Amino acid sequence: MTSSLRQLGAADLSGKRALVRVDYNVPLADGRVQDSTRIEASYPTLDYLAERGARPVLLSHLGRPGGSPDSRYSLLPVVDVLAEGIGRPVLFAEPADSGEAVEASRNLRDGEILLLENTRFLPGETRNDEELARRFAELGDLFVNDAFGTTHRAHASTVGVTRWLSPAVAGLLIERELLALGRLRGNPEAPFVVALGGAKISDKIDLLEGFLSRADRILIGGAMANTFLSARGEDLGDSLVEETARDTAAALLDRAGAKILLPVDLVVSSGPEAGAEARVVVPSEVPSGTMALDIGPLTRDLYGEIVSSARTFFWNGPMGFFEREAFAEGTNALAAAAAAATSAGAFTVIGGGDSAAAVRRAGLATAVSHVSTGGGASLEYLAEGSLPGLDALEGS
Repeated sequence: MTSSLRQLGAADLSGKRALVRVDYNVPLADGRVQDSTRIEASYPTLDYLAERGARPVLLSHLGRPGGSPDSRYSLLPVVDVLAEGIGRPVLFAEPADSGEAVEASRNLRDGEILLLENTRFLPGETRNDEELARRFAELGDLFVNDAFGTTHRAHASTVGVTRWLSPAVAGLLIERELLALGRLRGNPEAPFVVALGGAKISDKIDLLEGFLSRADRILIGGAMANTFLSARGEDLGDSLVEETARDTAAALLDRAGAKILLPVDLVVSSGPEAGAEARVVVPSEVPSGTMALDIGPLTRDLYGEIVSSARTFFWNGPMGFFEREAFAEGTNALAAAAAAATSAGAFTVIGGGDSAAAVRRAGLATAVSHVSTGGGASLEYLAEGSLPGLDALEGS
């Protein structure tokens, strides 16, 4: 963990309003929370605060409402889920920067939690507006950032507020994230295996560059593999290829040599629609009118064997269009291999986003060492070693 980062254990908490930035950007359907993982991730910090006499006041965003109130993105459905899960009364106030919210924060009693409405209902949030940050600061006596998944964004509720409210400290979730990711940035035990999937190489250039010098093997899957295969000269039919990244992919392959592994077979189909016929082909024989939607069985076995024998493993990005069961086998196989490696004593980290969702869907979230709550944040931290939301806490 960053040595200059102030930790929660150093803060005076008794009787204080703790303004906590949490990440409750959860999926909703028909006004109900569909996945409470991010809410549950905040419980250790909230319990820690309440047990030491602090009164938590929570800020979070949800979705992209565009800087104005939109009932589709209200945090109100979170109230009952949070109250039931943590076993404490949860109050709600809106808007988050109002005098009513400040009054509610001052009237909190021991054991109560105050959740405020979506910060992105306020136009100054995403542009880190100074006046909005000042109003947020009136909601607490200290600031606790426990929203790792948003620390790569310099917003009013993650960065700006720290200029007006001190002390500003890291919550327990951020501590756990940095301890886990720090092991990958330090001197990871070999063999260190990295698996990267998803759609775009351009989103992960810095990460790939960093891993070239530290990883023993880099396994590529998903649509990202299509771009590498195309750069190698393969005709991939209608497969998704990031044309603007072909030269970058070719240069990475030249530099990496045998360190980067690409799929040796692919599952192709006319499209991801349910019922579409799928077949397995080698990359040089993708039929016209079809697209690669998963790694094939030979690649699953190859990647699985490499991951299972790793001592350190990091994975970000699915191996295929895992949302459809017909194209989820590659992703599921990698999740099973990560669990096997963990059981054999390896340190394994799933880098948030779709990979985390896939591991949870496979029932293996507790079978790996760490599942990150921040996709983009975890990648940026691994690549850069810093994040705006963390930098704002240093020395505060």
